[in-house]
Amino acid sequence: MHTTLTAHEGNDVFIRPSPIAMVWQGPGHPHQAMAVPGVTLGPGDVLVEVELATVCGSDVHTVLGHRDAATPLVLGHEQVGRVVAVGGPVTAVDGTVLVAGMRVVWSVVVSCGVCDRCSAGLEQKCRRLAKYGHDRVHRGWELSGGFATHVELLEGTAIVIVGETPPAAVFAPASCATATAIAALDAAGHDLPGTAVLVTGAGMLGLTVAAIATDAGARVVVSDPDPARRLLAGRFGAIATVDPTIGAAEHLDAAHLAAGVEGFPVAIEMSGDARAVDAAIASLSIGGTAVLVGSVSPGAPLGIDAERIVRRLLTVRGAHNYRPRDLARAVDFLTGAWRRYPFAELVGPVFPLQDVDEALVAAASGAFPRVGVRP
Repeated sequence: MHTTLTAHEGNDVFIRPSPIAMVWQGPGHPHQAMAVPGVTLGPGDVLVEVELATVCGSDVHTVLGHRDAATPLVLGHEQVGRVVAVGGPVTAVDGTVLVAGMRVVWSVVVSCGVCDRCSAGLEQKCRRLAKYGHDRVHRGWELSGGFATHVELLEGTAIVIVGETPPAAVFAPASCATATAIAALDAAGHDLPGTAVLVTGAGMLGLTVAAIATDAGARVVVSDPDPARRLLAGRFGAIATVDPTIGAAEHLDAAHLAAGVEGFPVAIEMSGDARAVDAAIASLSIGGTAVLVGSVSPGAPLGIDAERIVRRLLTVRGAHNYRPRDLARAVDFLTGAWRRYPFAELVGPVFPLQDVDEALVAAASGAFPRVGVRP
């Protein structure tokens, strides 16, 4: 990380050189650099310096125009950084008081903690929700996304302290991919030891789910059309992989045979492809649960067989974002697992911050589970 000098006047923080955020104006427009010479931290706010950000699939969907976004916008919501300044006493998820120099990751959402949804454990759907990398830039919150040298964390952000040893490439995706994978397995509602789990889609999310489920004692089969991704899934704990392009019936037969089951108690759908959603539901055993995660932008209509769901007592659930405790569990998992599973290798080329447009092109190619952006 580059060296910064800070001066404090109350809760006003001045940094030299000035923090830079890369601002996106909409599809077809290149990012523009915006200097933010000073930040006023409110009570509970934290200023962090970004060590490394990674490009999530939703960032790609946004710049390609596949999902609506208010502009101007500072994209990026997967990153690891270091505390620079704190606006009054602020505690991490585990209760530790944050001080300058701590290495941290933070949630993609800011929640109030008191509305009916937060009280029901749905903090990721807070009625006063704000989201890093998703909300329009406005005066007073210019450093609102990870594609920047610094991010201003607002009160209501779940912050988790991370260790110094694991590489930044291990921890940066925790704020979205890893925590979402934890939430998806939680949503399945099944004890995992000995359970056969089908994972459709072997991108960053699918590989992460495979590793977490394997660590929990599940027998994981991964489905993906890309031979390289299927090969990679074996390094993240999958006992077998299947190719969905061989035909719908043949694909399910191969998956069931590989797991030694007539149906899967749990299927986690990570790709967002309508055919994969249908396959995940069709793969289930009686009483099974399919958790849909990848369908975060408009897609083709589904061919769901309602009678099958009724007669086989199936559950279909959506999982979107996560709760603060999921982020803490994600960090715990990565801290213990990063030497056993090659998470650092999932981040391909790392681009300088000013080349964020090139990073997004590389991420859109699908050649890498993640692409990095380093200030």
